[in-house]
Amino acid sequence: MSFNFKAWKCLDLVIMLCLLLCFMISCSDAVKSVDEQNDRLSTDLVKNNKSLNNPNSNSDQPIIEVVDDEFDFGEIKEGENVIHEYKIKNTGTGDLLISSAKGSCGCTVPEWPKEPIKAGEEAKIKVTFNSRGKPGAQNKRVTLMTNAIPNVKILTIKGNVIPKNK
Repeated sequence: MSFNFKAWKCLDLVIMLCLLLCFMISCSDAVKSVDEQNDRLSTDLVKNNKSLNNPNSNSDQPIIEVVDDEFDFGEIKEGENVIHEYKIKNTGTGDLLISSAKGSCGCTVPEWPKEPIKAGEEAKIKVTFNSRGKPGAQNKRVTLMTNAIPNVKILTIKGNVIPKNK
């Protein structure tokens, strides 16, 4: 019985082409799902005329100003919650939009205004720190994503958590 290597090479090539085609189809499906997710985001949150290829633009631009971006809560007992409100002001000329606010861990939870902050107006960002299971020195961050330049603003909450007596 004779073994035909050319037939096997051809079969290998067909199998590789089928695998490549399957890979390409799965990649295009992944891109579609990402695009579907992006379609839900408002482009108003990312429009920033000064970041376009028009540095001389005279468009209205928000500026985020935080009165005090670092809060030291001192010492608390483990299990206690600390709540602090950061005062922010839009000192620019355009509406300030905060698209997200994320704590550096699950123990730090921010609440932020979802509506635009008009030029000259102030708003508050409420941050709750839960010290349960967090003994010792703490230094947590809240990252704000905005439409200002720069678009990231960091708020810090820190202090010392006295451990429970076991």
